[in-house]
Amino acid sequence: MRAVVFEGVGRPLRVVERPRPEAGPGEVLVRVGACGVCRTDLHIRDGDLDEPNLPLVLGHQIVGRVEAAGPGADGLPGMERGARVGVPWLGGTCGACAYCGSGRENLCDTARFTGYHRDGGFAEWAVADARYCIPIPGDSSDAEVAPLLCAGLIGYRALRMAGPGRRLGLYGFGASAHIVLQLAASEGRDVFAMTRPGDAEGQAFAKELGAAWVGGSDETPPEPLDAAIVFAPVGALVPVALRALAKGGAVVCAGIHMSDIPSFPYADLWGERSIRSVANLTRQDGREFFALAPRVPVRTRVETFPLERAAEALERLDAGRLRGAAVLVP
Repeated sequence: MRAVVFEGVGRPLRVVERPRPEAGPGEVLVRVGACGVCRTDLHIRDGDLDEPNLPLVLGHQIVGRVEAAGPGADGLPGMERGARVGVPWLGGTCGACAYCGSGRENLCDTARFTGYHRDGGFAEWAVADARYCIPIPGDSSDAEVAPLLCAGLIGYRALRMAGPGRRLGLYGFGASAHIVLQLAASEGRDVFAMTRPGDAEGQAFAKELGAAWVGGSDETPPEPLDAAIVFAPVGALVPVALRALAKGGAVVCAGIHMSDIPSFPYADLWGERSIRSVANLTRQDGREFFALAPRVPVRTRVETFPLERAAEALERLDAGRLRGAAVLVP
């Protein structure tokens, strides 16, 4: 099979031929139809996340069809041969620790992640723990569904952490934000979208999706926010978002990695404002989100790339030259 392999920081991604993997106990073999390209893939490539299992196949927004199931997985509902499944970032947990036992498996200290500890979906085939795969309903294309496996799920978790307030700010307008905006607008919220300064095309895209107001991240929204979600991995935006909050509001940091947050006066935090982070996702997030998304309905805007252009897709994402999400299609 063809696979895009990451061999270490500073080394180019390579498309190589590998033997097709086989499903082991509890696993399924998935023929990859599409795999979304995520900012987390950039953080792995750049060494911000420094414990990858090298050499590594990146990619954790996998949509495909089950080709075969290993012992213990062949009888699981939704894992039959030919079934469409999604393989998300969370690839496995211990199932026994205090976090796993309290509905917080996303915080498990020994969790394994797709495209980081386990080979991911920048390939023609992938193997995954069947217990952590998500059955994918509907007739949307694999490419359209792929961003929902991380951009959608993390965005959904961040939105729930933000609380039910009416005025929501989004800092950074990429794959996650364009999904969250649709979810929030469907709930009757006013969404204020902040893009990179001067990004007229991104601001027009946000307006098209239903934003009540758009501007640059260097601008102040016209009303105090009940909550803000920071998608851009820029720590300096946290105090900016904090200053835009009404009393009692929350800033939710949705990235797995962020540059350092600069100091700010306590007065900006006072008034029962708070700062929270989103860490990974749970299988319950997947069940809830994939039940909700078709009802909104959530529509993704994607730009597709063949495996051979994976490096280009990452560079475009890094430079902010995408509208919506990049998706690899083997």
